[in-house]
Amino acid sequence: MISTVVELLQARFPGSILSVTEFRNETTVGIAKEAIVEVCSFLREDDACRFEYLSDLCGADAFTPDNRFEVIYNLLSLSHKHRIRLKIFTDEAKPHVPSVSSVWAGAAWPEREAYDMYGIIFDGNKDLRRMYLPEDFQYHPLRKDYPLMGIPGAMPLPRK
Repeated sequence: MISTVVELLQARFPGSILSVTEFRNETTVGIAKEAIVEVCSFLREDDACRFEYLSDLCGADAFTPDNRFEVIYNLLSLSHKHRIRLKIFTDEAKPHVPSVSSVWAGAAWPEREAYDMYGIIFDGNKDLRRMYLPEDFQYHPLRKDYPLMGIPGAMPLPRK
């Protein structure tokens, strides 16, 4: 039962669980970004949890002064047949978060994608480089401040 998992998290990491919300029978737990690797390791290894599978990891731009970027982790326990979503936040000035690729090797690829699209830096990812765009490209296309009319100077705009 997912409520048991949430209770275990709250007991084991009392200062690191920032929020717990449920919407449409899906549970989302807000985690302090400094504790994400330890929480994920616990969720994977504890017999009551056994979240063996990181089904998705993605970034999001909230475009707020504090906690501008979110990193969302969707976990699946094949053993217990339940899911949980974790969220961490980081700011624009220092968009660094710990990599969970040491917990799930498959996290390295979506972390690279979030780095390329949002500029979120995953500390500890051994292959953090751009995926779709050139390394010297200065923009991150999924940020909400991406130029809507294209990159200045890249190509002429149509005449009015």
